Amino acid sequence: MRAARSRAAKPPTAALSPTGPLEQLVSVFGLDTVLLATVDAQGRLKGKEYDAAQLVERLRSGALSPEMCAYVLGTDLGMTPAVSGPFSWQSGFGDVALLPDLQRARVLPWLPGTALVLADPISGGWPHPLAPGTVLAEQLHRLAGLGVVPAVGIETEFVLYEGTARDAAASSWRGLRPAVRDNGDYGLDQPPSVREFGRRLRQVLAAAGLPVEAVKGEGAPGQVEVTFPYGEAVAACEQHALFKHAARTVADETGLTASFMAAPSTGVGSGLHLHVSLADFDNRPVLAADPQDGTELSELGGQAVAGLLAVLPEVAPLWAPYVNSYKRLSDHSFAPARLAWGRDNRTCAVRVVGHGRSLRLEVRLPGADANPMLALAAVFAGIRHGIEAGLKPPPAVSGDAYGQRDVPLVPQSLEEAVGAFEASTLAGELLEERVVAHLARIARMDLDHHARVVTDAEVERGLAQA
Repeated sequence: MRAARSRAAKPPTAALSPTGPLEQLVSVFGLDTVLLATVDAQGRLKGKEYDAAQLVERLRSGALSPEMCAYVLGTDLGMTPAVSGPFSWQSGFGDVALLPDLQRARVLPWLPGTALVLADPISGGWPHPLAPGTVLAEQLHRLAGLGVVPAVGIETEFVLYEGTARDAAASSWRGLRPAVRDNGDYGLDQPPSVREFGRRLRQVLAAAGLPVEAVKGEGAPGQVEVTFPYGEAVAACEQHALFKHAARTVADETGLTASFMAAPSTGVGSGLHLHVSLADFDNRPVLAADPQDGTELSELGGQAVAGLLAVLPEVAPLWAPYVNSYKRLSDHSFAPARLAWGRDNRTCAVRVVGHGRSLRLEVRLPGADANPMLALAAVFAGIRHGIEAGLKPPPAVSGDAYGQRDVPLVPQSLEEAVGAFEASTLAGELLEERVVAHLARIARMDLDHHARVVTDAEVERGLAQA
């Protein structure tokens, strides 16, 4: 295991930035390992591990042109090879070129002696059109064409369980016990293992130049929420990928398992809340109306809300990609069940929060299992559609949105969501047909997997009764 290495990276200080050109970091921090990685459709880091000195020398001499099997961009959660499509048995599983950003390498303090270099998948000399980062970049580019620049803050929830993932796998994933027994929401009396996990996670992320805003207990037993500072969308997504990598590593070191399932057990839901603000090219906020207008949301702000409510149900596989994702979206769960919006209303799919310049939209639909690159691409596509079409939002909901029977339900299953996604003309126009076909294919792989598997719940219900 990597943790058994005796030589760790020197801890970054104010004088030693944990980010910068790869060659410089290898020298200054005495690194021996470099992870060259890209982000897959599930939001995970995938790549290769290199000897640091060898990699620097090969890159300096031009002797290395990084590649990886392109199937990494087209698998499901279990890394199942696709039967058809651009990354499949049908395609022959060729390689995809990677373009590493060597000037933005980063030391990973949770892995001794290690730095990360992120790389973009390339096709024909251009960013690969089906890579998650490219899908997001396209939506950012189109928003910029409207004179709008978003900023993003991410809140993510997950559940900590006692024992490592290896322990859980050895017991066939049965008997998992949350690391906190009761509702620990805002609790400051957490068990020692959970306190140590939170402290260690904050430390390593801060040392990597990725400080979190806060870590808190959440409502379900063992549930934790981490809030990240506001910033540029791509950087926020990259930070989230690194955060999940760090969280799993730190949890393992602490004798815990961190689960980012949307619904890790019946009645428990973990969300990925996306806070989005909009500004013009002069950094002037555009969501809030002029105070003298007598309304809080500007006309553009209303268009953004209307676009989100219209588009997000048609592109649900981008923010709810798995069968399990939809088991979180239920009444009175703090996850939205209806496509409503409201002012500071946590029962709504879109919550308007903040004041004045800080006014922002909190999109509460995505679960913790979503890839924020794709979820934000869906959000930005919705905002763009609302602005371009001049949409007007329905009345805001005050009080319990779950009881608003005249408000449409969110998609009820992955099967329903994929069918609507594939049939949606709007999804194809906003995201491009090839992106829709690609992401629908991955979603159907998850459906196919679960269609064949007998679950513990089926056995419990039917073994003696059927």
